Amino acid sequence: MVKHQPLQQVYEKQLCLSFLTGIYGCRWKRYQRSHDDSSKWECAWFIILCSTFSLLLFWAYFWLEAHNDYNQFNWLLYNRSGEWKDRTVPILATTAVGFSYITFLMILALCHISLGQQLNLYWIHKVGVLAALITTVSGVVSIDDVWGDEWDIILISLQSTGPFLHIGALAAVTALGWLVAEHVVRAERTKFHMILLLVYLSVLLALYMAPLAISSPCIMDKNSLKSRPDVIGRRGAPMLAPENTLMSFNKALQQGVSSLEADVTVSLDGVPFLMRDRTLKRTTDIAKVFPDRQHEDASLFNWTEIRSLNAGQWFLENDPFWTVGSLTGRDRNRIRNLTVCSLVEMLRLAARANRSALLYLRRPPPEHPHYKTWIMDTLWAVQRSGISQKRVTWTPDTDRGRVRGLQQTSLEKLSVEELRHRGISSLTLRYSQASNKDIQDFLANNMSVTVYPVNEPWLYSVLWCSGVSSVSSDTPQVLRKVPYPIWLMSPDKYCLVWITSDLVSIAIVIGIFIFQKWRMSGMQNYNPEQIMLSAVARRPSRDVNIMKEKLIFSEVSNGVTSTDEHLYPENGYDIGQYK
Repeated sequence: MVKHQPLQQVYEKQLCLSFLTGIYGCRWKRYQRSHDDSSKWECAWFIILCSTFSLLLFWAYFWLEAHNDYNQFNWLLYNRSGEWKDRTVPILATTAVGFSYITFLMILALCHISLGQQLNLYWIHKVGVLAALITTVSGVVSIDDVWGDEWDIILISLQSTGPFLHIGALAAVTALGWLVAEHVVRAERTKFHMILLLVYLSVLLALYMAPLAISSPCIMDKNSLKSRPDVIGRRGAPMLAPENTLMSFNKALQQGVSSLEADVTVSLDGVPFLMRDRTLKRTTDIAKVFPDRQHEDASLFNWTEIRSLNAGQWFLENDPFWTVGSLTGRDRNRIRNLTVCSLVEMLRLAARANRSALLYLRRPPPEHPHYKTWIMDTLWAVQRSGISQKRVTWTPDTDRGRVRGLQQTSLEKLSVEELRHRGISSLTLRYSQASNKDIQDFLANNMSVTVYPVNEPWLYSVLWCSGVSSVSSDTPQVLRKVPYPIWLMSPDKYCLVWITSDLVSIAIVIGIFIFQKWRMSGMQNYNPEQIMLSAVARRPSRDVNIMKEKLIFSEVSNGVTSTDEHLYPENGYDIGQYK
């Protein structure tokens, strides 16, 4: 007669696993967890989670690189709504929260897969994932409608970040090889496992060859690097003082700019003055002085009325660049008393500092008394200022025959033949219009290129490597601190980094698959009876624990013991006595 002794299955507390399954699926107890395959419904939710993560990653990257144009974005929305607010703050806040939340869920899901736990996303998280997905899709559609040309910043930024993003993506996909290998090397391979392996290897191969499609002007020999591009103060230094004011231009000169850029409008009595907006509402206190005329065109005010307006208080109140807190008390007092600047004042300042000027002229409306003479009014102001005409660059295409003494530039990307026909030797283009190839073609034909707006060091570095003559910037104080391109790499060195990273990735992936194959073959050699008899081992391996749990639950389903919760203590399962 064989006497069977009761066996006690002993488990150590698995706090980490309880945390993972508890946060992800609200399964805090051991008996709530399962190593069974995830249902198709939960697999679908995992795909939705991955899609949301990918979309949010793209969205977050877009806003990170679009920092160069935040002011332009706010200005566009101001022209639509008539109210100035920094609309990037709520967008960035929601993006940061949503991306952090979805990334956390992705990490938990991958840990579940790695530990062999069944995916079972809690319903609250499902609501959160859907909310993040819908919000991000809505944001993408809205930005495409309001600011569609800004998508170009993504492709341009890859000229700077592409080589580093390639290495990061290669490291991430290589690490995912652990999960892929764990599924593929199983004995019960299915068509799904083979498709998974094929997709993984295809993605890996694409990443290995990705550098062939990466083109960056900063991959060049150091000896080929041209001189540092000049920086033009775009409306002065608008982060340090109100735009288009005399103080703003003084601040720009202190930052070492080579030229001053301004927006010119002609007043009702023919005085050219500096104003970017069509109205005076945003940058003056016209709502207090002339409340009934705050929506009128700025050029329909005479110079006396314009000069009576305060042009600095709005800067202190709105703090459009979040820089007011860094200003000295003396600067704040000066800003409070600023008035609208005339063209003559700005040109005289440029002449005293031996600097150039770039003028953007806006023609007044047809009912304006100087509608036909606005060009001559501006030329007269240039002459009165005493600045050399060779230091003044003219942007309008109209009446170029009258301004032959001034430097000519085009805001439109024309062919070299057309530019020569018009007598133009320079271009002023938005950064999205000036590709590296275009810049090289213009430079080869002795055409200088100025690019705007350039506010970020990475963009300045890319354009520096491209060889542009100058850039127009809202942040001359930032670009001043860039004495050399952020990164510069010779083609041979880049090729070495590329090949080395690929070889390291290949070695790691092969090692992962070999290790997982050896590990799974070891699991297949376990005997269930040996596992039961060795259940009192102090620290059993994860694979032995998995097989123990499966054996225990199979006995439970055969009626050996009850499913009541009191038979599943946190420290172990009491199997009891059986024959």
